[in-house]
Amino acid sequence: MGTVHLPRRQLLRNLAFGAGALFSLENFAARRSEAAPIDPNDNIQITKIETFVLKNSWVFVKISTDAGITGWGEMLKDDAKACAAGALEVGDYLIGQDPRPVVQHWQAIHRGSFYRGGPIKTAISSGIDQALWDIAGKCYGVPVYKLLGGPTRDRAFVYGTPDEKTGVKAMKVSQWTTRKAFKYTEGQKFVDEAVERFAALKDRYPGVDIALDFHGAVQPTTASLLIKALEPLKPWFYEEVVQALNVDVMAELARKTHIPLATGERIFTKWGFREILEKKAAMILQPDVNYAGGITELRLIAGMAEAYYAPLAPHNPNGPCSLAASLQIAACIPNFMVQERGDREHELLATPLPPVKDGYRPIPTSPGLGITIDENKLADEIGEPVEYKTAYDPDDGSVVDW
Repeated sequence: MGTVHLPRRQLLRNLAFGAGALFSLENFAARRSEAAPIDPNDNIQITKIETFVLKNSWVFVKISTDAGITGWGEMLKDDAKACAAGALEVGDYLIGQDPRPVVQHWQAIHRGSFYRGGPIKTAISSGIDQALWDIAGKCYGVPVYKLLGGPTRDRAFVYGTPDEKTGVKAMKVSQWTTRKAFKYTEGQKFVDEAVERFAALKDRYPGVDIALDFHGAVQPTTASLLIKALEPLKPWFYEEVVQALNVDVMAELARKTHIPLATGERIFTKWGFREILEKKAAMILQPDVNYAGGITELRLIAGMAEAYYAPLAPHNPNGPCSLAASLQIAACIPNFMVQERGDREHELLATPLPPVKDGYRPIPTSPGLGITIDENKLADEIGEPVEYKTAYDPDDGSVVDW
């Protein structure tokens, strides 16, 4: 007697035990076929990589496939043209490949170069990585966080603009004085003003956690004065008290205060964050999904941080892919703390993100990154990127950080 090949649906019926099991399996099959446009075993190849530089300096990458599935990502907004051009060069490797082995592609792009890492190359990898995860999620009909073992939560705590409607009750300020602290050692008058103005800000927003961003623009001599003088006002955390180029200096400042230090927006890959963790230079890590290595690398950085009981507060000054990818990370790691500018809405989306409620943004549950870019709106914003200008001390004309 020959082999009998049962139809897939009949096979599911035979495997199921009882009406309840049959109902569940059939529903799963229906949902699966509706959510995923291709079968997991189908062949799929990357056919094209495109980049878009916007007038506000945001950089997007779009990866297309022969199955009609596309993925979107974002890259570092500084050096926008270099990032856009570099992503197109990666097409020599990616075009013709199956997009779904995302980690394999990350390794190939990173290790395929003799000179590895660096801000531009890692930013390029970050945008491509987001787009590949977006495609993979769409292929399997699930949000990215489910491919990474989530969910660990169904909504993400956010900070941004305090608002009764959204319930946002946490914020960060980057300047709370009449001018920035650009002198090597600011005098007592400046320090007193900083304390006075931050106290007024705390009075203006009762019940709101307020973090202070030094933006890496304050010299260690001044930073040491400010972090101690502001301590009694209980800032939520201090961000980038100094540049992360000399981690030992940051670690020394961290030992001088009980207020948590946060850093990460200018640090890339697991290797960069390893030193921060080992030297206890910060208790809160702020990797940027557009810069630190994408979703693949942020998941690994989060795992390293967990061993030190350090949470992640992903950096995010950018667009909708940046926010959506960060939210996917929030939904698949245990040590997520808060999402920067998680309350921001984006006009470049065809459908808005789930609204913020009680200070939390629901995690997008649609396949991939969970968003759809409105390509017509994006096209209207393409243009010459804004220039980042050098800052100078108005008193003596010397270059200062900004």
